[in-house]
Amino acid sequence: MSVVDTMGGPAIAAPTVGSAAPLLAVNGLRHAFSGRSVLADLSFQVERGELFGLLGPNGCGKSTTLRVLTGLLVPDGGELVFDGQAVEPGARPLRQRMGVVFQAPSLDPRLTARENLKLSASLYGIVGTEADRRVAEVLGLADLSQRATDPTGELSGGMKRRLELARALMHDPELLIMDEPTTGLDESAFRKTWERILELRRTRRLTVLFSTHRAEEAQLCDRVAIVDRGAIIAEGDPEALRQRVSGDILTLEASEPEQLAAQIEQRFSLAARVLKGAVVIEREQGHELIPRLVEALPTGRIKSLSMHRPTLADVFVKLTGRSLGDAGPEQPADGEEAGGAPGHG
Repeated sequence: MSVVDTMGGPAIAAPTVGSAAPLLAVNGLRHAFSGRSVLADLSFQVERGELFGLLGPNGCGKSTTLRVLTGLLVPDGGELVFDGQAVEPGARPLRQRMGVVFQAPSLDPRLTARENLKLSASLYGIVGTEADRRVAEVLGLADLSQRATDPTGELSGGMKRRLELARALMHDPELLIMDEPTTGLDESAFRKTWERILELRRTRRLTVLFSTHRAEEAQLCDRVAIVDRGAIIAEGDPEALRQRVSGDILTLEASEPEQLAAQIEQRFSLAARVLKGAVVIEREQGHELIPRLVEALPTGRIKSLSMHRPTLADVFVKLTGRSLGDAGPEQPADGEEAGGAPGHG
């Protein structure tokens, strides 16, 4: 791996105002578990102040990538460049400028919210009145000031997630890395968590890199890299990626989807694929096709029919023929052999 020794060498220089270089560049990252490739020459760049997402199903290599960046896993090859300088994964100067929210919970449920934050502050050498000031600040940012003295184990899932986010911000990082930040949250907690993240990005000019298997979450990004089987298969802003799917998406529920797909292809000369037990059709002016399908097919053949505009989940299906809910069959789920904080991406 082509790197420089930052642990014994000089610290990474402070960012240069107006610098054209990306804040983070990942070049040709490779890794295998038990001889099975999980990362295959994976490369991407994250610009300063950008919200960048890695979108893909569980087991595609997302969490492995983030483990490499945070120093929990030593890759088999590749290069990391932070602020224009090659660095070792997890090098101390890199960690000092990075905040991390892991997928697995890592708070002590017996400590209060404030105590968890003060413990984190001490690990960064932040003590005394400065620690108190920062704890109060991040509690406010996470909208948890009124729950500061409550045991963390008594907080809701959404509150715990926001507390994890607050802890990652204790040392005022430039880059925030989050692995599946809203896993297990209900819709209300999902919205509140992202409200905080987007506000932080706006007010602090924070650069955010996160992984997700949720298309609606990736839609929030400035740019998205779609990951499949350890490689990036598409990258760009969400709208440009969605335009790779032409027209509307029709989904037909039927008791015999394979037969229905064949019947539609024969009668209408349309490509119809079976995905998770439903027939999916990509079609311009989909609303015009719906009555033709209903009239042409025998009564009761279709249990239900729905239509929507393309999403990033549809882009993944278009590129791979599989759903975002399908884990890649070629490699183990991330984290099973990696060590460190567990994950599924």
